[in-house]
Amino acid sequence: MKQLKQHSSRQNGLPAAGRFFIVALTASLLLASCQKEVTSPATSGDAVVSKAAPKAPSVVVHAGGSIQQAINNADAGSVIKIEAGTYKESLVVNKPGMTLAGEDGVILQNPGDEEDGITVQDAGDGFTLKNITVRDFEENGVVLQHVDGFLLSHVTAINNGEYGLFPVFSSHGVIEHCTASGHSDTGIYVGQSTDVAINQNQAYDNVNGIEVENCLRVVVDKNQSVHNVVGILSVLLPGLVAKQASDIVITNNQVRDNNHENFAEAGELEAFVPTGSGILVVGTDNTLVKDNHVSGNHFTGIAVVSTLVLGALAHLPPEAFADIEPNPDGVHVISNVVKDNGAAPPVGLPFPGVDLLWDGSGSNNCWSRNNYNTSYPPVLPACQ
Repeated sequence: MKQLKQHSSRQNGLPAAGRFFIVALTASLLLASCQKEVTSPATSGDAVVSKAAPKAPSVVVHAGGSIQQAINNADAGSVIKIEAGTYKESLVVNKPGMTLAGEDGVILQNPGDEEDGITVQDAGDGFTLKNITVRDFEENGVVLQHVDGFLLSHVTAINNGEYGLFPVFSSHGVIEHCTASGHSDTGIYVGQSTDVAINQNQAYDNVNGIEVENCLRVVVDKNQSVHNVVGILSVLLPGLVAKQASDIVITNNQVRDNNHENFAEAGELEAFVPTGSGILVVGTDNTLVKDNHVSGNHFTGIAVVSTLVLGALAHLPPEAFADIEPNPDGVHVISNVVKDNGAAPPVGLPFPGVDLLWDGSGSNNCWSRNNYNTSYPPVLPACQ
Protein backbone atom coordinates (compact mmCIF):
# COMPACT_ATOMS: atom_id res chain seq x y z
CA MET A 1 0.00 0.00 0.00
CA LYS A 2 3.00 2.31 -0.07
CA GLN A 3 1.76 4.01 -3.27
CA LEU A 4 -0.74 6.19 -1.34
CA LYS A 5 1.80 7.80 1.01
CA GLN A 6 1.73 11.07 -0.86
CA HIS A 7 -2.03 11.44 -0.33
CA SER A 8 -2.08 10.82 3.39
CA SER A 9 0.79 13.25 4.00
CA ARG A 10 -1.31 16.13 2.64
CA GLN A 11 -4.38 15.65 4.83
CA ASN A 12 -3.67 17.74 7.93
CA GLY A 13 -6.83 19.11 9.47
CA LEU A 14 -9.38 16.86 7.73
CA PRO A 15 -12.42 15.65 9.72
CA ALA A 16 -12.28 12.49 11.80
CA ALA A 17 -12.87 9.07 10.23
CA GLY A 18 -16.31 8.60 11.76
CA ARG A 19 -17.68 11.85 10.26
CA PHE A 20 -15.82 11.39 6.99
CA PHE A 21 -17.41 7.96 6.58
CA ILE A 22 -20.80 9.59 5.98
CA VAL A 23 -19.38 11.51 3.03
CA ALA A 24 -17.54 8.46 1.74
CA LEU A 25 -20.55 6.15 1.97
CA THR A 26 -22.81 8.71 0.29
CA ALA A 27 -20.31 9.05 -2.55
CA SER A 28 -20.06 5.27 -2.89
CA LEU A 29 -23.84 4.91 -3.19
CA LEU A 30 -23.99 7.65 -5.81
CA LEU A 31 -21.20 6.04 -7.77
CA ALA A 32 -23.08 2.75 -7.70
CA SER A 33 -25.45 4.20 -10.30
CA CYS A 34 -22.48 4.36 -12.72
CA GLN A 35 -22.15 0.59 -12.77
CA LYS A 36 -19.18 -1.13 -14.29
CA GLU A 37 -19.70 -3.98 -16.70
CA VAL A 38 -19.75 -7.05 -14.48
CA THR A 39 -19.15 -10.62 -15.54
CA SER A 40 -19.29 -13.79 -13.49
CA PRO A 41 -16.49 -14.22 -10.96
CA ALA A 42 -13.52 -16.32 -11.96
CA THR A 43 -13.44 -19.87 -10.69
CA SER A 44 -10.67 -21.72 -8.89
CA GLY A 45 -10.43 -24.01 -11.89
CA ASP A 46 -8.85 -21.25 -13.96
CA ALA A 47 -5.26 -22.38 -14.47
CA VAL A 48 -2.33 -20.09 -13.78
CA VAL A 49 0.81 -21.43 -15.42
CA SER A 50 4.31 -20.29 -14.60
CA LYS A 51 6.25 -19.93 -17.86
CA ALA A 52 9.82 -20.91 -17.06
CA ALA A 53 12.54 -20.72 -19.68
CA PRO A 54 14.66 -23.79 -20.60
CA LYS A 55 17.53 -24.20 -18.16
CA ALA A 56 21.24 -23.97 -18.88
CA PRO A 57 23.77 -26.16 -17.00
CA SER A 58 23.86 -25.85 -13.22
CA VAL A 59 26.28 -23.80 -11.18
CA VAL A 60 27.00 -24.74 -7.54
CA VAL A 61 27.63 -22.16 -4.83
CA HIS A 62 29.51 -23.77 -1.96
CA ALA A 63 29.09 -22.66 1.65
CA GLY A 64 31.12 -19.50 2.17
CA GLY A 65 30.97 -18.55 -1.51
CA SER A 66 29.12 -15.66 -3.17
CA ILE A 67 25.72 -16.22 -4.75
CA GLN A 68 25.91 -12.86 -6.52
CA GLN A 69 29.22 -13.74 -8.13
CA ALA A 70 27.71 -16.98 -9.40
CA ILE A 71 24.79 -15.04 -10.89
CA ASN A 72 27.14 -12.56 -12.54
CA ASN A 73 29.20 -15.33 -14.12
CA ALA A 74 26.32 -17.55 -15.20
CA ASP A 75 24.58 -17.58 -18.55
CA ALA A 76 20.91 -16.68 -18.91
CA GLY A 77 18.72 -19.65 -18.01
CA SER A 78 21.23 -21.13 -15.58
CA VAL A 79 20.34 -23.05 -12.42
CA ILE A 80 22.28 -21.75 -9.41
CA LYS A 81 22.38 -24.49 -6.76
CA ILE A 82 23.22 -23.21 -3.30
CA GLU A 83 24.66 -25.34 -0.52
CA ALA A 84 23.36 -24.99 3.02
CA GLY A 85 24.74 -22.05 4.96
CA THR A 86 24.22 -18.39 5.81
CA TYR A 87 25.06 -15.95 3.01
CA LYS A 88 25.39 -12.31 4.05
CA GLU A 89 24.71 -10.48 0.80
CA SER A 90 21.99 -8.78 -1.24
CA LEU A 91 21.24 -10.23 -4.68
CA VAL A 92 20.27 -8.70 -8.03
CA VAL A 93 19.08 -10.88 -10.94
CA ASN A 94 18.72 -9.27 -14.38
CA LYS A 95 19.08 -12.26 -16.70
CA PRO A 96 16.12 -14.25 -18.07
CA GLY A 97 15.27 -17.77 -17.04
CA MET A 98 17.40 -17.93 -13.89
CA THR A 99 16.81 -20.41 -11.07
CA LEU A 100 18.13 -20.02 -7.52
CA ALA A 101 17.64 -23.33 -5.71
CA GLY A 102 18.86 -23.85 -2.16
CA GLU A 103 19.46 -26.96 -0.15
CA ASP A 104 17.67 -27.17 3.19
CA GLY A 105 19.19 -24.58 5.48
CA VAL A 106 20.08 -21.79 3.03
CA ILE A 107 19.70 -18.36 4.67
CA LEU A 108 20.18 -15.03 2.93
CA GLN A 109 20.96 -12.59 5.75
CA ASN A 110 21.18 -8.81 5.55
CA PRO A 111 24.91 -8.03 5.72
CA GLY A 112 24.27 -4.62 7.22
CA ASP A 113 21.92 -1.93 5.93
CA GLU A 114 20.74 -3.37 2.60
CA GLU A 115 17.17 -2.50 1.65
CA ASP A 116 16.22 -5.58 -0.43
CA GLY A 117 17.21 -9.22 -0.17
CA ILE A 118 16.65 -10.41 -3.76
CA THR A 119 15.72 -8.05 -6.59
CA VAL A 120 14.64 -9.45 -9.96
CA GLN A 121 13.97 -6.69 -12.46
CA ASP A 122 13.49 -6.51 -16.21
CA ALA A 123 14.75 -10.07 -16.46
CA GLY A 124 12.41 -11.09 -19.26
CA ASP A 125 10.78 -14.49 -19.19
CA GLY A 126 11.20 -16.86 -16.29
CA PHE A 127 12.53 -16.74 -12.75
CA THR A 128 12.48 -19.47 -10.09
CA LEU A 129 13.39 -19.21 -6.41
CA LYS A 130 13.29 -22.31 -4.20
CA ASN A 131 14.19 -23.36 -0.67
CA ILE A 132 15.71 -20.11 0.62
CA THR A 133 15.12 -18.06 3.76
CA VAL A 134 15.45 -14.30 3.30
CA ARG A 135 15.60 -12.29 6.50
CA ASP A 136 16.17 -8.95 8.19
CA PHE A 137 16.42 -6.69 5.14
CA GLU A 138 15.28 -3.12 5.70
CA GLU A 139 12.54 -2.81 3.05
CA ASN A 140 11.70 -6.03 1.18
CA GLY A 141 12.63 -9.69 1.15
CA VAL A 142 12.09 -10.69 -2.51
CA VAL A 143 11.13 -8.06 -5.12
CA LEU A 144 10.07 -8.98 -8.68
CA GLN A 145 9.49 -6.24 -11.25
CA HIS A 146 8.26 -6.87 -14.80
CA VAL A 147 8.86 -10.63 -14.68
CA ASP A 148 6.74 -12.81 -16.96
CA GLY A 149 6.66 -16.37 -15.67
CA PHE A 150 7.88 -16.82 -12.09
CA LEU A 151 7.84 -19.42 -9.35
CA LEU A 152 8.48 -18.74 -5.66
CA SER A 153 8.42 -22.08 -3.85
CA HIS A 154 9.34 -22.93 -0.23
CA VAL A 155 10.69 -19.43 0.35
CA THR A 156 10.65 -18.05 3.90
CA ALA A 157 10.64 -14.29 4.45
CA ILE A 158 11.25 -13.04 7.99
CA ASN A 159 11.33 -9.46 9.30
CA ASN A 160 12.12 -7.73 6.02
CA GLY A 161 10.81 -4.26 6.75
CA GLU A 162 7.63 -3.61 4.76
CA TYR A 163 7.20 -6.60 2.40
CA GLY A 164 8.22 -10.24 2.46
CA LEU A 165 7.44 -11.46 -1.09
CA PHE A 166 6.70 -8.57 -3.45
CA PRO A 167 5.95 -9.24 -7.18
CA VAL A 168 4.76 -6.13 -9.02
CA PHE A 169 4.00 -5.52 -12.72
CA SER A 170 4.52 -9.25 -13.24
CA SER A 171 2.51 -12.07 -14.79
CA HIS A 172 2.01 -15.83 -15.06
CA GLY A 173 3.41 -16.55 -11.61
CA VAL A 174 3.01 -19.03 -8.79
CA ILE A 175 3.73 -18.46 -5.10
CA GLU A 176 3.50 -21.78 -3.27
CA HIS A 177 4.50 -23.32 0.07
CA CYS A 178 6.06 -20.06 1.24
CA THR A 179 6.04 -18.46 4.70
CA ALA A 180 6.12 -14.76 5.54
CA SER A 181 6.20 -13.15 8.98
CA GLY A 182 7.06 -9.89 10.68
CA HIS A 183 6.38 -7.32 7.92
CA SER A 184 4.99 -3.84 8.57
CA ASP A 185 2.98 -3.80 5.33
CA THR A 186 2.38 -7.24 3.79
CA GLY A 187 3.84 -10.71 4.10
CA ILE A 188 2.84 -11.99 0.62
CA TYR A 189 1.91 -9.20 -1.78
CA VAL A 190 1.01 -9.21 -5.49
CA GLY A 191 0.50 -5.79 -7.07
CA GLN A 192 -0.55 -4.55 -10.52
CA SER A 193 0.00 -8.04 -11.91
CA THR A 194 -1.98 -10.60 -13.89
CA ASP A 195 -2.50 -14.38 -13.86
CA VAL A 196 -0.92 -15.26 -10.52
CA ALA A 197 -1.66 -18.14 -8.14
CA ILE A 198 -0.98 -17.83 -4.40
CA ASN A 199 -1.33 -21.37 -3.07
CA GLN A 200 -0.64 -23.24 0.19
CA ASN A 201 1.35 -20.52 1.92
CA GLN A 202 1.49 -19.34 5.53
CA ALA A 203 1.42 -15.70 6.63
CA TYR A 204 1.53 -14.62 10.24
CA ASP A 205 2.54 -11.66 12.41
CA ASN A 206 2.32 -9.17 9.51
CA VAL A 207 0.08 -6.13 9.06
CA ASN A 208 -1.53 -7.66 5.95
CA GLY A 209 -0.99 -11.39 5.71
CA ILE A 210 -1.76 -11.71 1.97
CA GLU A 211 -2.62 -8.75 -0.25
CA VAL A 212 -3.75 -8.59 -3.90
CA GLU A 213 -3.69 -4.99 -5.11
CA ASN A 214 -4.95 -3.65 -8.46
CA CYS A 215 -4.58 -7.05 -10.12
CA LEU A 216 -6.41 -9.13 -12.71
CA ARG A 217 -7.01 -12.90 -12.51
CA VAL A 218 -5.38 -13.87 -9.23
CA VAL A 219 -6.21 -17.05 -7.29
CA VAL A 220 -5.63 -17.19 -3.51
CA ASP A 221 -6.18 -20.83 -2.53
CA LYS A 222 -5.47 -23.11 0.44
CA ASN A 223 -3.41 -20.62 2.45
CA GLN A 224 -3.21 -20.08 6.20
CA SER A 225 -3.26 -16.47 7.37
CA VAL A 226 -3.12 -16.17 11.14
CA HIS A 227 -2.25 -13.52 13.75
CA ASN A 228 -1.93 -10.63 11.29
CA VAL A 229 -3.82 -7.34 11.42
CA VAL A 230 -5.72 -8.45 8.28
CA GLY A 231 -5.70 -12.03 7.02
CA ILE A 232 -6.37 -11.55 3.28
CA LEU A 233 -6.90 -8.22 1.51
CA SER A 234 -8.16 -7.83 -2.07
CA VAL A 235 -8.09 -4.13 -2.92
CA LEU A 236 -8.37 -1.51 -5.66
CA LEU A 237 -6.44 1.69 -4.86
CA PRO A 238 -6.17 5.00 -6.70
CA GLY A 239 -3.00 6.67 -7.90
CA LEU A 240 -1.48 3.60 -9.57
CA VAL A 241 -0.72 2.65 -13.16
CA ALA A 242 -3.27 -0.19 -13.09
CA LYS A 243 -6.78 1.25 -12.71
CA GLN A 244 -8.77 -1.98 -12.35
CA ALA A 245 -8.93 -4.97 -10.04
CA SER A 246 -11.05 -7.89 -11.19
CA ASP A 247 -11.48 -11.66 -11.35
CA ILE A 248 -10.00 -12.46 -7.96
CA VAL A 249 -10.64 -15.89 -6.43
CA ILE A 250 -10.24 -16.44 -2.67
CA THR A 251 -11.00 -20.07 -1.82
CA ASN A 252 -10.28 -22.79 0.74
CA ASN A 253 -8.21 -20.59 3.03
CA GLN A 254 -7.87 -20.79 6.82
CA VAL A 255 -8.10 -17.23 8.14
CA ARG A 256 -8.24 -16.91 11.91
CA ASP A 257 -7.28 -14.80 14.90
CA ASN A 258 -6.01 -11.85 12.89
CA ASN A 259 -5.96 -9.53 15.87
CA HIS A 260 -2.35 -8.36 15.87
CA GLU A 261 -1.74 -4.80 16.98
CA ASN A 262 -1.23 -2.64 13.90
CA PHE A 263 2.50 -1.89 13.79
CA ALA A 264 2.61 -0.14 10.41
CA GLU A 265 4.59 3.07 10.24
CA ALA A 266 2.48 6.00 11.43
CA GLY A 267 0.86 7.92 8.58
CA GLU A 268 1.03 5.07 6.07
CA LEU A 269 -2.24 3.82 4.59
CA GLU A 270 -1.78 0.36 6.10
CA ALA A 271 -1.74 1.99 9.54
CA PHE A 272 -5.46 2.68 9.10
CA VAL A 273 -6.52 -0.88 8.25
CA PRO A 274 -8.66 -2.14 11.16
CA THR A 275 -7.14 -4.89 13.23
CA GLY A 276 -9.28 -7.95 13.72
CA SER A 277 -10.13 -8.37 10.02
CA GLY A 278 -10.34 -11.76 8.32
CA ILE A 279 -10.96 -11.32 4.57
CA LEU A 280 -11.46 -7.80 3.19
CA VAL A 281 -12.73 -7.20 -0.35
CA VAL A 282 -12.19 -3.48 -0.93
CA GLY A 283 -13.40 -2.17 -4.28
CA THR A 284 -12.47 -5.19 -6.42
CA ASP A 285 -14.86 -6.57 -9.04
CA ASN A 286 -15.90 -10.11 -9.98
CA THR A 287 -14.45 -11.51 -6.79
CA LEU A 288 -15.33 -15.00 -5.60
CA VAL A 289 -14.94 -15.72 -1.86
CA LYS A 290 -15.80 -19.38 -1.38
CA ASP A 291 -15.21 -22.32 0.97
CA ASN A 292 -13.02 -20.40 3.40
CA HIS A 293 -12.90 -20.98 7.17
CA VAL A 294 -12.78 -17.61 8.91
CA SER A 295 -12.90 -17.38 12.71
CA GLY A 296 -11.75 -15.53 15.77
CA ASN A 297 -11.21 -12.14 14.09
CA HIS A 298 -12.28 -9.41 16.50
CA PHE A 299 -13.74 -6.98 13.95
CA THR A 300 -15.13 -8.93 10.99
CA GLY A 301 -14.89 -12.27 9.23
CA ILE A 302 -15.55 -11.34 5.58
CA ALA A 303 -16.20 -7.71 4.60
CA VAL A 304 -17.13 -6.26 1.19
CA VAL A 305 -16.75 -2.47 1.05
CA SER A 306 -15.94 0.45 -1.21
CA THR A 307 -12.38 1.74 -1.37
CA LEU A 308 -13.90 5.02 -0.14
CA VAL A 309 -14.36 3.45 3.27
CA LEU A 310 -10.66 2.70 3.58
CA GLY A 311 -10.00 6.23 2.37
CA ALA A 312 -12.30 7.61 5.06
CA LEU A 313 -10.37 5.83 7.77
CA ALA A 314 -7.15 7.31 6.36
CA HIS A 315 -8.66 10.83 6.11
CA LEU A 316 -8.31 10.95 2.32
CA PRO A 317 -10.54 13.38 0.37
CA PRO A 318 -12.96 12.05 -2.27
CA GLU A 319 -10.89 13.59 -5.07
CA ALA A 320 -8.09 11.18 -4.22
CA PHE A 321 -10.27 8.47 -5.83
CA ALA A 322 -11.11 10.27 -9.06
CA ASP A 323 -9.06 7.91 -11.25
CA ILE A 324 -10.87 4.69 -10.22
CA GLU A 325 -14.44 3.42 -9.77
CA PRO A 326 -14.11 2.40 -6.12
CA ASN A 327 -17.18 0.23 -5.55
CA PRO A 328 -17.07 -3.59 -5.44
CA ASP A 329 -19.27 -5.08 -8.18
CA GLY A 330 -20.06 -8.73 -8.82
CA VAL A 331 -18.70 -10.09 -5.53
CA HIS A 332 -19.99 -13.56 -4.63
CA VAL A 333 -19.53 -14.77 -1.04
CA ILE A 334 -20.51 -18.44 -1.04
CA SER A 335 -20.28 -21.49 1.23
CA ASN A 336 -17.88 -20.05 3.79
CA VAL A 337 -17.76 -21.02 7.47
CA VAL A 338 -17.57 -17.65 9.22
CA LYS A 339 -17.97 -18.00 12.98
CA ASP A 340 -16.93 -16.25 16.19
CA ASN A 341 -15.89 -13.01 14.53
CA GLY A 342 -16.74 -9.46 15.64
CA ALA A 343 -16.45 -9.96 19.41
CA ALA A 344 -14.23 -6.91 20.03
CA PRO A 345 -14.13 -4.42 17.13
CA PRO A 346 -11.73 -1.47 17.36
CA VAL A 347 -13.17 1.70 18.83
CA GLY A 348 -14.32 4.38 16.41
CA LEU A 349 -15.23 2.27 13.37
CA PRO A 350 -18.48 3.12 11.54
CA PHE A 351 -19.56 -0.56 11.49
CA PRO A 352 -20.40 -3.14 14.16
CA GLY A 353 -18.36 -6.27 14.71
CA VAL A 354 -19.93 -9.12 12.70
CA ASP A 355 -19.14 -12.29 10.78
CA LEU A 356 -20.29 -10.89 7.39
CA LEU A 357 -20.19 -7.17 6.56
CA TRP A 358 -21.28 -5.09 3.56
CA ASP A 359 -21.31 -1.29 3.36
CA GLY A 360 -24.11 -1.31 0.76
CA SER A 361 -21.93 -0.12 -2.12
CA GLY A 362 -21.60 -1.64 -5.57
CA SER A 363 -23.91 -3.80 -7.67
CA ASN A 364 -24.59 -7.50 -8.23
CA ASN A 365 -23.01 -8.51 -4.92
CA CYS A 366 -24.50 -11.57 -3.23
CA TRP A 367 -24.16 -14.03 -0.34
CA SER A 368 -25.35 -17.65 -0.25
CA ARG A 369 -24.91 -20.87 1.77
CA ASN A 370 -22.58 -19.30 4.34
CA ASN A 371 -22.46 -20.69 7.88
CA TYR A 372 -22.43 -17.61 10.13
CA ASN A 373 -24.13 -16.02 13.12
CA THR A 374 -24.08 -12.25 12.60
CA SER A 375 -24.13 -9.86 9.66
CA TYR A 376 -24.42 -6.19 8.78
CA PRO A 377 -26.92 -5.49 7.40
CA PRO A 378 -28.97 -8.27 9.02
CA VAL A 379 -30.23 -9.45 5.61
CA LEU A 380 -27.75 -9.74 2.74
CA PRO A 381 -28.75 -10.17 -0.94
CA ALA A 382 -28.84 -13.84 -1.94
CA CYS A 383 -27.12 -15.21 -5.04
CA GLN A 384 -29.58 -16.27 -7.74
